[in-house]
Amino acid sequence: MNEVSIVAPDGGEVIELGPARMRILEDGATTAHRLGIGEITLAPRSEGPPQHRHAEHDEGFYVVAGTVRFTVGEAVHDAPPGTLVMVPPGVPHTFANPGDQPVVMINTFTPDLYVQYFRDLRDLVADGRRPIAQASAEVMVRYATTPATDHA
Repeated sequence: MNEVSIVAPDGGEVIELGPARMRILEDGATTAHRLGIGEITLAPRSEGPPQHRHAEHDEGFYVVAGTVRFTVGEAVHDAPPGTLVMVPPGVPHTFANPGDQPVVMINTFTPDLYVQYFRDLRDLVADGRRPIAQASAEVMVRYATTPATDHA
């Protein structure tokens, strides 16, 4: 592909998932699926997904605003703005917002495999009959991702 993708501040595909909002900035279409990028906003005092492991992609988080609490296995790390967290395949991880202000992170997926997870999760919980946490575990397995129950 020889075209540049430019996403304006109010652009991108927005997916609302309870206390989390994912704005897809690059779904892999411009990068030949080598890279996906999203912007995650997590409401105050909110949990992220269940702790999980990806088998086929690296995931990155760059904290733009707020302080994010990352749990990696049994270790807990508070990440203020300007922090980069890179998670290689196989490492159990999750995140949360323990604070009183929203957090904003830039989220990367290499390759872009996991971008579709957010769309599928949105579609699965759209009728309101299935809790996001339950649906999340169901959808993760479609994208070579499994819950890390040994650290939950």
